Amino acid sequence: MIKAVFFDIDGTLVSFETHRIPRSAREAIRQLQEKGIRVFVATGRHESAINNLGDTRFDGYITINGGYCTVDDNICIYRNPIPKTDIEALIEYQKLNPFPCMVMDEKGMSVNYHNRDVDHMLKMLDFPKIRVRPLREAINTDVLQLVSFFTADREDKIMQILPHCESTRWYPLFTDIVPKGSSKAQGIDKIIEHYGISLSETMAFGDGGNDMTMLQHAGTGVAMGNAEDKVKAVADFVTDTVDADGIVKALKKFGIF
Repeated sequence: MIKAVFFDIDGTLVSFETHRIPRSAREAIRQLQEKGIRVFVATGRHESAINNLGDTRFDGYITINGGYCTVDDNICIYRNPIPKTDIEALIEYQKLNPFPCMVMDEKGMSVNYHNRDVDHMLKMLDFPKIRVRPLREAINTDVLQLVSFFTADREDKIMQILPHCESTRWYPLFTDIVPKGSSKAQGIDKIIEHYGISLSETMAFGDGGNDMTMLQHAGTGVAMGNAEDKVKAVADFVTDTVDADGIVKALKKFGIF
């Protein structure tokens, strides 16, 4: 019996075309909650950038790819910052090899500078305006995630200077850098531990590379029809796209309602 369902946002709950939750998905969430099934968000976004869910209510949030988890009235039950030594190493590396880097901490988000790739990402995800501040200021805060704008061919070299971190790329222009072990799967564990739910009683929906651990870990993992092939390969079931009522179709397929 499913007692908790976890949803990625972009490309899963929210259409890249409309930047909104389809009516069918909103109704599905309402029906889940009426049945007593808890519903959670699991996203790479910072809480301050979750601006596309309208008035849909959730029981909790896994944000920053598992690095920051909240329940009920925004009560934090887990946080996992990047070690200061890695932040210091990145600051030194950027002195000779600069690239745009978005810093996410508990208070919000900032970026060291804008370029065309950053602006494309902000438009694609309909992000709010982000302040610009020097990367060196990141040493004064607990950084939970770095959204770094470099292509996959540079990834191995750059990640060598961040030995306590790992990359979770879900878009060609940028990657989410998080502490090793930090993932949406880990976020699920923290949430279900809090509520006393077993892993076999969970279901997760996703479409991107940063959803793969979650889909493999949950009792039932569902990939959206618009997901990358590698994501579909690890899912228990592949549903239709977000714009073609994929969430409702999967829930009906598994007899949730």
